[in-house]
Amino acid sequence: MKGLTEIEGIRVGHVSDYDALTGCTVILCDGGAVAGADIRGSASGTQEFPVMEPDHIAEAVHGVVLAGGSAFGLEAACGVRRYLRAQGVGFRVGAAVVPIVPSAILFDLAVGKPDVWPDREMGEKAAAAASTDAVLEGAVGAGTGATVGNALGVARAMKSGIGSASIRMEGSYSNVRVAALAAVNAVGNIVDPSTGKAIAGARRSADSMELKDIASELMRGVGGILSGFNTTLVVVATNARLSKVQAKKLAQLAQIGVARTISPVHTTVDGDVVIALSLGSEEASVNALGIAAARAVEESILRAVRLAPTLGGLPGLAG
Repeated sequence: MKGLTEIEGIRVGHVSDYDALTGCTVILCDGGAVAGADIRGSASGTQEFPVMEPDHIAEAVHGVVLAGGSAFGLEAACGVRRYLRAQGVGFRVGAAVVPIVPSAILFDLAVGKPDVWPDREMGEKAAAAASTDAVLEGAVGAGTGATVGNALGVARAMKSGIGSASIRMEGSYSNVRVAALAAVNAVGNIVDPSTGKAIAGARRSADSMELKDIASELMRGVGGILSGFNTTLVVVATNARLSKVQAKKLAQLAQIGVARTISPVHTTVDGDVVIALSLGSEEASVNALGIAAARAVEESILRAVRLAPTLGGLPGLAG
């Protein structure tokens, strides 16, 4: 399974800094992609998201950047724009070429070095490394310093990372593909929807692997439990043709997959974001695409923790 690169026209590149435990992931859209976005968390950090609104003049985006480093990591998008401009890719305004590159960040400054973050050079390197190969998963790119179960503090969290999955639809939609990539850095626990059980998240203590039920703790009125070291970033792509209005709806429907696998989710200290990309000419109902997207997001989030190694003093399910 190639993950997000299963969609023709999508290339993915990562750069990871394992000393500072941060990094960035770049998704390039060959020929441009119709895009829509949905933000459910209240602590998001984004750049150029208005270009994806249906009433914006930009008809397409040329890339997406996901980065660690909190707001500082937004700098990585400058490098991607510089790379794309050198390739002649972008929105043409007279003699000028302006690449349209929305970006979103997660907070990983409490895991590695708080004074190192993805910069313009890292973004440019990630763009140059982008390929159609199967997406690298685990503690790479924007997931290098990602953690889950941050509600009780980073010391009791678990390692997470990047996960990616794709779905081939059936019947009259047999030529339609939907894929997702997730950088998972949640305040909540990760729950396997097939069992309803948490598989990674907040541990009862720093030397325990037993998980605490964060949602139950909040409902019991436990105060001061949430900290702002979070945010899950998701990109969904399809080879079905969508308008910007439909792309935005697809992003909204894909959030269902986030809600099924993270508990609690969309909190005041999460910046949960989904970006949906449309590349191709296949026809499919946006509702059918939304069902597939939610499932691809579920699988991506589960893979992000299942493939995460122990790193930075935090245990990962991949050992």
